Amino acid sequence: MTTLLLVRHGETDWNREGRYQGQADPGLNARGRAQAQALAHRLRAAGWRPQVIYTSPLRRAAETAAILNQAWQVPVRVDPRLMEIHQGAWQGLTVDEIARRWPQLFEAWERTPWAVRPPGGETLAEVRDRVYAAIDDIVQRHPNDIVLVVAHRIPLAMLKIRYQGHPPEQVRSLVVPNAGYEVVTLPPTRQVR
Repeated sequence: MTTLLLVRHGETDWNREGRYQGQADPGLNARGRAQAQALAHRLRAAGWRPQVIYTSPLRRAAETAAILNQAWQVPVRVDPRLMEIHQGAWQGLTVDEIARRWPQLFEAWERTPWAVRPPGGETLAEVRDRVYAAIDDIVQRHPNDIVLVVAHRIPLAMLKIRYQGHPPEQVRSLVVPNAGYEVVTLPPTRQVR
């Protein structure tokens, strides 16, 4: 059995300001670093001992992974397939700014997100496919390990849909809080799509 500890990165200033981050690359703020340190303490106190950490290459995730790894000193592997959804022209903007500039598209994003591609960005289906492929590879490489995966809001929502049975329509409301985590245990041969 593979156990996945699914972790969302700590807070950034853009989280606090309500800006869409996507694949833009702000780092953790002081609160985000403290959240990651507190999470490492909680995971250790709960008895978790991962054998490896996989992280998105985006700074907020990689910094969270590095802080967490101070607790275990295990290999850290970067996988770009774990990155947040690319939100194209929306990256760096607040919800209000996006809604003003692209009112119809943003309304569709709110109502039917699976049918929307942000300008210059990627679709939810594209995110799902790359995240699922990454996790399938991780599970095959680590059939009996505890693997800590540091990622982002939408990739983690995709995994909650896949492994916890949430309806895909809930993708935008399935939020793991900053420096929060969820546990998924899988048999090594599970290939659910």
